[in-house]
Amino acid sequence: MNREENMMLGFTIVAIAGDARREVMSAMEKAKQGQLEEARKHIESANEFITEAHKEQTQCLAQEASGESSELSFIMVHGQDHLMTTMALRDAANYIIDIYEQLQSLKK
Repeated sequence: MNREENMMLGFTIVAIAGDARREVMSAMEKAKQGQLEEARKHIESANEFITEAHKEQTQCLAQEASGESSELSFIMVHGQDHLMTTMALRDAANYIIDIYEQLQSLKK
C-alpha cells in the first residue's frame, strides 16, 4: 500500500469512526432524557460503524502481515486513534446507559 492509499484509508477510518462517535454521543443524550430504548438503538448503529471501520483497519493489517510494506501516514495514525477512542467511549456509554436504566428502575 503506497502512502496515498494509506492516507485515503486513514481518512476513511476517521470518517466512519466519526459517525460512530456521533451515534455514541446521541445514545448518551437519549439515556439522559430517559429514552433508553432509543439510546440502545444509537449504540447498535455505532457498533455497525465501528465494525465497518474495523474492517478497513483489518485490511491494512492483513496486507502488512502478508509481507506487503506500507508507508504509514499521520492521517492513518489519527484514524487509528479516532477509532480506538470511539470504541472506549462506546464502552463507557454502555455503562452510563446501564446506570440510567437502574436509576429509572429505582424511581418506579
